[in-house]
Amino acid sequence: MLKEIFKKQINSITVAAALVAMSSLVSRLLGVVRDRILAGQFGAGKELDIYYAAFKIPDLVYNLIVLGALSAGFIPVFTRLIKDFRCNDKDCQENKPAWYLANNILTIMFAALLVISVLGIIFAPFLMRFVAPGFDFESREIAASLTRIMFMSPLFLGLSGILGGILQSFKRFFVYSIAPIFYNLGIIFGAVYLVPRFGLSGLAWGVIIGALLHLLIQIPTVCSLGFQFRPRFNLKDANTRSIFKMMVPRTMSLAISQINLVVITALASGLAAGSLAVFNFANNLQSFPIGIFGISFAIAAFPALSEAAFDRERLARNFSQAFRQILFFIIPATVLIIILRAQIIRVVLGTGNFNWSDTIMTMDALGFFALSLFAQATIPLLVRVFYARHDSKTPLYLGLFTVAANIALSLLLAPKMGVSGLALAFSISSIINFILLFVLIYIKTGAINISELVISVLRLTIAAIFAGLAAQALKSLVWPYIDMTKFSGVFIQLFSAGSIGILVYAACCYALRSAEIMGFIDSLKNRWPFRKVKIDDQGEARGI
Repeated sequence: MLKEIFKKQINSITVAAALVAMSSLVSRLLGVVRDRILAGQFGAGKELDIYYAAFKIPDLVYNLIVLGALSAGFIPVFTRLIKDFRCNDKDCQENKPAWYLANNILTIMFAALLVISVLGIIFAPFLMRFVAPGFDFESREIAASLTRIMFMSPLFLGLSGILGGILQSFKRFFVYSIAPIFYNLGIIFGAVYLVPRFGLSGLAWGVIIGALLHLLIQIPTVCSLGFQFRPRFNLKDANTRSIFKMMVPRTMSLAISQINLVVITALASGLAAGSLAVFNFANNLQSFPIGIFGISFAIAAFPALSEAAFDRERLARNFSQAFRQILFFIIPATVLIIILRAQIIRVVLGTGNFNWSDTIMTMDALGFFALSLFAQATIPLLVRVFYARHDSKTPLYLGLFTVAANIALSLLLAPKMGVSGLALAFSISSIINFILLFVLIYIKTGAINISELVISVLRLTIAAIFAGLAAQALKSLVWPYIDMTKFSGVFIQLFSAGSIGILVYAACCYALRSAEIMGFIDSLKNRWPFRKVKIDDQGEARGI
């Protein structure tokens, strides 16, 4: 039974998307557990600043080389070869073009990452001068030693990324979707069991264990498809060169955001101890709703946007629906995060050495991050409108401008506001990016119904304000009856206030006849397993 689950092909896009989304949710929840463990063991202090700084360069290498190649070229080229040569489970010998390409890319990727990792290990102290110029000499040396350990992770994750691309191409989404869960489990293992024995280096070894698990969990299923590794190194192969050509603009786009994070790390290293840890904690918390709602809707809408890319009416309809659905979830999330951010932080991070001072710093940063949740959550959708119209340059240029704005604002605000200034600069630059993308889509396509969006946003905002007021009122009402010095008391306050806020929001949206809530209700009705089926639809319901 378990073997069948691992090998099962998933042809339904909806089922595959739901599976990946569910696994992503589990992985993000494990990420919350990971952050809680780290906060409890170290607090928002110097040790975690060193860990996050050391993590930055290996993570940069992985994002630029592996994600750039995979997202841009490997999967579409490999999928085409499977289709062209009918390379199914029983007909996938090593001499088939698809497997030749996989072996070639694996060999080239491993060789490139090995060279980069060796250079990274050698020049780690030099790199730390740029990543964390604000650290003292001892802190930079410790960070460099951690970086040397973690430079093994791109090797494992690089190979794992290619195997994951193979699994996606064969529609084996289950194993692919659970691999990140094992990555987080490895880091948690390092934090719980290795740190007490080896100190801060235990965290670095946890990253290596997580990366290795990420790779190992995928190998059996890939081998069951007929894959056998045979080293190839042919840079002149047409399919390989096609992948390299496609990955260049994608890698440049990824480089922009990664350079932005490196600059933020460098600036945070010169602020008060714990600033880099606080920035990462707050950023991880605010990324939770963005990942669940913003990115998932953008991915789901992309095929429809691509099909209607040059049909103004259809593009407007598809874009507007996805855009408003994202805001339907993000607007109340913004209000509730701002009102309940202290409770969220204490429940998620408030343990061990993570004290009230750390909570205040993280709370302030999270509040500033939350101001741009609407922008951060909708930018993935806006960018995909350009990609659907075969325009990858416009998002790239706007991204460059946004990063420049973020760096300038960070230099201006960080000295005055500390880590909160970095969060505010990030939010302002995200809003700028959102405005530019939105305006250019309207100018280039005309496929935005402004009046419809304004009415929808106005209704959602009114409902969210009432939700916020209800949450604030209940938060004050339950406070005298609970012990706020205990986890249980803070959790009760958060759960009760958050629940009433969500209920009031839904009720207000329904009273205002919001199209989003009505569509959501209809969607639930259509998927309710015991709904009454019309006579005319009974044949279809049985699959006739």
